Amino acid sequence: MEAEREFWQERSRVFLQPIAAPSILGLFGLATATMMVGAWMAGWYGTVLTPLILFPFVLTAGGLAQFLAGMWSYRARDGLATAVHGMWGAFWLAFGLIFMLVGAGAFPALLAPRIGAVNPPFAFWFIALCVITGLCAMAATAENMGMTVVLALLAVGSGFTAAGFFSGATWPVRIAGWLFVISAAAALYTAGAMLLESCFGRTVMPLGKSRAAADIPGRRMSRPLEYRYGQPGVKIGQ
Repeated sequence: MEAEREFWQERSRVFLQPIAAPSILGLFGLATATMMVGAWMAGWYGTVLTPLILFPFVLTAGGLAQFLAGMWSYRARDGLATAVHGMWGAFWLAFGLIFMLVGAGAFPALLAPRIGAVNPPFAFWFIALCVITGLCAMAATAENMGMTVVLALLAVGSGFTAAGFFSGATWPVRIAGWLFVISAAAALYTAGAMLLESCFGRTVMPLGKSRAAADIPGRRMSRPLEYRYGQPGVKIGQ
């Protein structure tokens, strides 16, 4: 048995392909879509026709870019980011697709979600998002408080949105809009902190990491396992 283990150990090779943190792109995409739609839901701007203007940006930034970040998170072995960006990316893709079809006349406008109108199918979407995002928020407490705050606000906002579309009342959707905008601001901070840490190689904006020593500005958030002189022939960056 020992001989067999040594045989395979001597002949085994692991080839690594490092990638940048996918959540930088994912959180920026999430923040963009959530801020645009959340501000509309809060009544800050727009009319019932506003989603027809928003759908290209929601479809690409919040949907496509974020969904790709979720898939790249598989390669980064980040289960939390995979779940968050995969589910929210899929939702924003569907949201943008609905209003794209409405604008093209291929989907009944009366079935599209409208603030103040009862729409149980759309409400059930947000029930699922509320539960999944809430579970992700619990898991994020093991990593950093920045992501925890983003997800907690998204989960509560999703719950209010579901209540609004179930009842047809306007006020729960307005509250949800405010929560989505605040969560977008938190997502911008979190993504910005990750971006700066990636560029400077040390903590610039604290994220409330579970390891307190890594959350002090100027400290390294993590020290990668690598050859001390870098990777010969490989340049990090552009």
